[in-house]
Amino acid sequence: MSVSLGEAKNRENKSSERLKLFLLSSLYFLIIAGYTVLRDIKNTIFMATVGKDYIPVAKIGALLFLIPAILFYSKLVDRVRRHQLLMIYSVFFSLFAIIVGAFFIAHPTIGLPNTQQSPYRLFGWLFYFVVEGFTPFVVSVFWSFVNSVSNPKEARSNYGLLVGGSKAGGILSAGFSWALFGSTLLPFVGGLSGIVKHQVVLFISAGFLILIPFVVRCLMKNVAGYHMHGYEAVYKVEKKRSKEGKAKTGIWAGLKMLFKYPYVLGIFGMIYFYEILATVLSYLRLLVAEAGTSSPAEVSSFLFKWVFIMQAVGLVISVFGTTAIMKRFSQRFSLLLIPVFMAIGSFLFFIGGDYKSITMIGYVLTKTMHYAFSYPVREQLYIPTLKEIKFKSKSWIDAFGQKFSKLNGGVVNMIAAKLGPLGFPFLSGFFVVCIGLWMGVAFLLGIRYERAITKNEVIGLNGNGDDGE
Repeated sequence: MSVSLGEAKNRENKSSERLKLFLLSSLYFLIIAGYTVLRDIKNTIFMATVGKDYIPVAKIGALLFLIPAILFYSKLVDRVRRHQLLMIYSVFFSLFAIIVGAFFIAHPTIGLPNTQQSPYRLFGWLFYFVVEGFTPFVVSVFWSFVNSVSNPKEARSNYGLLVGGSKAGGILSAGFSWALFGSTLLPFVGGLSGIVKHQVVLFISAGFLILIPFVVRCLMKNVAGYHMHGYEAVYKVEKKRSKEGKAKTGIWAGLKMLFKYPYVLGIFGMIYFYEILATVLSYLRLLVAEAGTSSPAEVSSFLFKWVFIMQAVGLVISVFGTTAIMKRFSQRFSLLLIPVFMAIGSFLFFIGGDYKSITMIGYVLTKTMHYAFSYPVREQLYIPTLKEIKFKSKSWIDAFGQKFSKLNGGVVNMIAAKLGPLGFPFLSGFFVVCIGLWMGVAFLLGIRYERAITKNEVIGLNGNGDDGE
């Protein structure tokens, strides 16, 4: 009888684990399906209203714009439950997409009908700034939540599959958007104007995002509580702190812990080196896109074509490559692969020259490996950390830190442009130095993570900055 009860309990556990994985994958599907549209529409709208020359300035503006937003978010972390954060921000961005699509994008002077580019077109700036907040306040919050309900074993087995769900969402929205803007793929939409097409994709993005709260509610209601504990050592510490009234730590706690703990600063370094190099490549990609097109709709079609390819390749990598690598190799080895993949993709990008396909293949490789492999490997680093690091420090890293690195990337672009013929060797040397430093950070982080998991440590527990030892 005891064996029968044990088998029943085991089946129940596996069923609950599968449901948890399915619902988390569904959430990531919806998030990336919505974001894929907003991310590239952001660039199209900004270039059409303000102009591509102001993109580096926009990155500086986004940096300043997000500081009060992060402080408000840090206040929310202390006041609402972790899953409610994801619900709040997904609804906000859904409503934002609806309002822009319904009232602003087709406005004769504010929106796209006005073809005059000017730095005084406030709509272009506002849209760019708000969409820049999607990563730290939706994607980042999702991963903070996932890291808080996952243990190291689950991360190694499931994070690749989670990313696979996101790639499926990206394929769906990018594929539809590419077909919509490239009317030869969908002949029946050939009569629609470029403005109407932009409205359609914004409404579709809003539709994906508005479903997120319902899936979150289903997850919290149907998955057993003990499957939502995550890393048990952290769960016990946070439960004790909550009973003692120490759970609320203030709006500056995340920033303080970022500089206090070398481990957290190392995570920042992993993101910094990626973002500064990706910003350089992304700007060059936009130049390639604009050079071969003649209208905002054509720019969107070109960008969505390559995003579709990126998502499709990412789906294959995340399902068949990421999980296999994370299961078979150590965290240290997996982290070291991240800068190696960036080096390969960057090499292809730079040798492309006048061959746009080779250039874009290099860009696709760097972005694909980032989202399909680097993201789940890097996110796993947050598992042995306290809530303040998972949610508050992570928000500073993914918002302010990420935008700061993009700002630095913008400065590098401007220097390269001023150097003229010397710009190419300057960028090549810059990439070599950054990738070398990146590999050093990855190696040390891998050692620290493995030691924390082996010794069942909680990073961020002590106040002396010793990484929880």
